[in-house]
Amino acid sequence: MDYLESYLEGIVLFLNIISIMILVCGVLKTTFDFIRSEFSKRGRLEVAKNNNFIKNYLGTYILLSLEILIAADIIESILNPTITDILILAA
Repeated sequence: MDYLESYLEGIVLFLNIISIMILVCGVLKTTFDFIRSEFSKRGRLEVAKNNNFIKNYLGTYILLSLEILIAADIIESILNPTITDILILAA
């Protein structure tokens, strides 16, 4: 049983690391796109439209990262069910 618990804790750590990597990757990509968009020769309206697309693009990375974090929290709450963990999960 202890072996299974340590294995699942490793999975939780792995999911947390993957979530951070996805978030950082999305931020780096969208930062590069934003800088490229701001220094382009296009009109302000077209740049503003492109910036809205970039925000939506970043949002997909943020949501994917959060979904992975939620999965990790669910596993962690099953392993160590404290009232604080359950309340955080419920929120």
